Amino acid sequence: MLLVRCPASYIIIEQRQCECGFKFKAKGDSVESTKKWKRDSLFIDKRGKWRPFDHKKVSRKKGGSLRGQGWKYGSGFVDGIFPVLSPIAQEILNFLQKEVSTARIWSSLDTLPPTNTVWDDLISIAARLRLYKKWDPIIAMCEWMSQRSSFKPDVICYNLLIEAYGNKLHSKKAESTYSELIENRCVPTQDTYALLIKAYCKCGLLVHAEAVFAEMRKNGFPPSTIVYNAYIDGLSKRRDSEKALAVFQRMKRENCELNAETYTLVINLYGKENKSYMALEVFREMRSKKCKPNICTYTALVNAFARDGLYEKAEEMFELLQEAGHEPDVYAYNALMESYSRAGYPYGAAEIFSLMQQMGCEPDRASYNIMLDAYGRAGLHKGAQSVFDEMQRLGIEPTMKSHMLLISAYSRMGDVQKCEEIVGQMQDSGLTPDTFVLNAMMNLYGRLGQLEKMEQVLFAMESGGSCKPDISTYNILINMYGRSGFVDRMEEIFASIPSKNLRPDVMTWTSRIGAYSRKKQYKRCIEIFEEMIDNGCYPDGGTAKVLLSSCSSEEQIEQVTTVIRTMHKDTLPSVNDSSRVEQYT
Repeated sequence: MLLVRCPASYIIIEQRQCECGFKFKAKGDSVESTKKWKRDSLFIDKRGKWRPFDHKKVSRKKGGSLRGQGWKYGSGFVDGIFPVLSPIAQEILNFLQKEVSTARIWSSLDTLPPTNTVWDDLISIAARLRLYKKWDPIIAMCEWMSQRSSFKPDVICYNLLIEAYGNKLHSKKAESTYSELIENRCVPTQDTYALLIKAYCKCGLLVHAEAVFAEMRKNGFPPSTIVYNAYIDGLSKRRDSEKALAVFQRMKRENCELNAETYTLVINLYGKENKSYMALEVFREMRSKKCKPNICTYTALVNAFARDGLYEKAEEMFELLQEAGHEPDVYAYNALMESYSRAGYPYGAAEIFSLMQQMGCEPDRASYNIMLDAYGRAGLHKGAQSVFDEMQRLGIEPTMKSHMLLISAYSRMGDVQKCEEIVGQMQDSGLTPDTFVLNAMMNLYGRLGQLEKMEQVLFAMESGGSCKPDISTYNILINMYGRSGFVDRMEEIFASIPSKNLRPDVMTWTSRIGAYSRKKQYKRCIEIFEEMIDNGCYPDGGTAKVLLSSCSSEEQIEQVTTVIRTMHKDTLPSVNDSSRVEQYT
């Protein structure tokens, strides 16, 4: 039911048994007037606490935007303020979240009076939907505001549409929305360009993203920190780290101010690349430039060391976070737990889990998934099962990743029957196993020598189902056939990869080299290594170790060492990565 107040009456839109599905009726003046209703003067700050605020200070000004600045990229309202919804706005929000028909949404919104209060309510609703990443209702509501209502859309409305279209991968619509904004003589903000760049990055249109900078200069906007940060963020999410770092260096050359968000993005980027030492260098540079790190910066640094399993360094960063006066949140605790998990200390992760609860920080679903992973990595499948059962007991619905981690725990024990049982439970609960789950099952079958079952899973994936094979799928096949001595079949699979619109990665090449390395076929390994470089794929620590294991003389070892040293050092992580080497050798 959608309840809307207006000065004379209020309209109730409720579902009826009729042809259109909805019937509208008005009730009279006996209802309490909205003049008596006072809007809540509270909002939830970034720490999740209630705070009062003055409506006059966040009122709409000329141009129809909060404080005249429009939609604030990365937060919602200016200064991250999310006003509490009025009862009427809450009813509208509930309706939008349930209704899927755009026509019905528009028909319902048509009944709203064209007042400033309603406009503010709609923008507040959009902020809440944005927080939940509900892009479809945002699109439906903002399209109604711009195309059908008597409201004149402002930069807030257009920015919302650009962001929503970008997240739905509708780059053409995002572009046309920007054109409409210009045609209607609405002045774009830095946030408009930032959101447009993010939309292009999500769709892989990097040339278009670069063109936005030229468009900004044409309109008298020099590229700002906000826009550059959006570009780095978009490239990072596309895993184009080389381009993202180039943009970071461009900011320095153009003397563009680097803020805490910029440095945090780059630290995150290096963390995802397993280059925690570079993340630390960026952090040191940040402090030398007198840029104050925030809690997100410290958490990103803890995460960077966590991914490398360097729990002692992660602890140091966690302590720095506290010394800086920040209260650790669930993300910081999760990052520290992850460091113990990756280092192979599940009970250390469990201690942090308990500490988090003692400090009044409630674990989230990710916290339980980290504990699942911690026990699974250590081969403690009973501990992983206990965590999974506890999630269900507490009413935390296990996700695809939760099931995946439980499968991995039993997979390490070689328990095929239990893994197949979990896959069956997933299907019974309405979850369709994704590519990661099927890859895990293929890897298990391969390790146990059940190659026929492995091929059956591959056939199911290639037969046009919902789960398509990715490069990891073929990496597993190449690795397993190479380890089993079926080199011809391995080469056949490798040769088929381009026809799947996939590109071999470092794991593909290293697994292939590993097959010949086990046979001490040094010359063949060097040939494949040279082919790998010619294809633009650079080796990692695992590649170096596998090449060295193919050597049978001091001369060959010296040759390989010389070749590796001539490669770009920054492309080679630590060669002490024993877990990767074991996979290939």
